[in-house]
Amino acid sequence: MGSVLRVWGMRSGISFTLSASDRLRLEALVADRNTPQKHVWRARIVLLSADGLGTHAIMREAGVSKTAVWRWQDRFAQEGVDGLLRDKTRPARIPPLGPEVATRVVALTQGDPPGETTHWTAAAMSKVAAISISSVQRIWRGHGLQPHRIRQFKLSTDPAFAAKLRDVVGLYVDPPAHAVVLSVDEKSQIQALARTQASLPMKPGQPTTRTHDYKRHGTTTLFAALDVLEGKVIGRCMQRHRHQEFIRFLNAVEVAVPAGKIVHAILDNYAVHKHPKVRAWLDRHPRWTFHFTPTSASWLNAVEGFFAKLAKRRLRRGVFGSLIEVQAAIKRFIAESNGDPKPFTWTADPDRIIQAARRGHQVLDSHH
Repeated sequence: MGSVLRVWGMRSGISFTLSASDRLRLEALVADRNTPQKHVWRARIVLLSADGLGTHAIMREAGVSKTAVWRWQDRFAQEGVDGLLRDKTRPARIPPLGPEVATRVVALTQGDPPGETTHWTAAAMSKVAAISISSVQRIWRGHGLQPHRIRQFKLSTDPAFAAKLRDVVGLYVDPPAHAVVLSVDEKSQIQALARTQASLPMKPGQPTTRTHDYKRHGTTTLFAALDVLEGKVIGRCMQRHRHQEFIRFLNAVEVAVPAGKIVHAILDNYAVHKHPKVRAWLDRHPRWTFHFTPTSASWLNAVEGFFAKLAKRRLRRGVFGSLIEVQAAIKRFIAESNGDPKPFTWTADPDRIIQAARRGHQVLDSHH
């Protein structure tokens, strides 16, 4: 059993007991190289006091002031070793902002900035609200405000929006028997770009880098038809984007679709799709039926998801030295996708989409 020492400080009325377990704990703190220095010298003050040194001697050994010696002797006497490891909280030097300041900043942020400035910045709001930039940023984070960001949208003004939406969604959810449902569209102006210098590989802490400038080697247009039920894609790359090329693509799809199958094609309202010669082609092929999405609703066309994957996984970071190279890359991507097809599944409720579109128009009407 360790002995218990009673140590009396230089001042009257200050005393504490140092047990053997406390001494071992304090000595371990001093010996540990990972102990913060402020905890080391606090522990040394108590150990030196227990060894019988006076205040001035402790000041020299620990390298601290007289008030520091007395403060940590008092703390140990009141709270023991744990008291040495805890800092007392102090009131902030700058008083906190009141709720009325945050309310004013939020109201200003939701309005227009002064002059011809397009959007609020933290510096501009700091100047107007007479608070620091960090306070502005803290208020914005707390209220989920991001004035530097903008999200694009487009509401359809098609008077038959609901009817067309239900028609297309009906083909996705409950396709007719003995029929093929195709989502048809074009991705135009696909550029064959080659960077002026080779890219540098990714390293820890550094993303892949590439030059900002590039060389153009022409453009191509991809005509694609996604089989909604099977998930396979029929695609053709062509130089131009006219009704002549579209009819050539329709002929290719007509050959690829098995005989006896009715074809329901979902298209957007691009003028090429409604060209008189395209309509004449449609009259000559009675098994085909065109279903047009509402205006400004190309997101309803399932093949747009395939185009997004193509751009993200093959085109956006691709380096192509010629038009032939980019066309070959597109063909390989189509072949890979068809090797592991995934049927398209529609999950959104059309009624909720229609209600959201109505709310959007109401909000636009209220603001304008």
